[in-house]
Amino acid sequence: MPTSLATIKDRLQSHIGQELMVVAQAGRKKTTERHGILKETYPAVFVVDLDQDENSFERVSYSYTDILTQNIQVNFGDAEDDE
Repeated sequence: MPTSLATIKDRLQSHIGQELMVVAQAGRKKTTERHGILKETYPAVFVVDLDQDENSFERVSYSYTDILTQNIQVNFGDAEDDE
């Protein structure tokens, strides 16, 4: 697991334009799984354009601290570089 926000941002920056899956905590013992493309990274958040076949909205943003605190998991196509 990355140990700093800068490391997380750098890893995500290298995957812009790639497909990913985000597994987010949605409550007690519930998770949501969303598929999309990593669109942009900003100083505090990153933006994912979602697959329109599965979701009713176009994009979602997450904080780098969500990854650091393990509130979300980001999985790219290549399993060895998961966040």
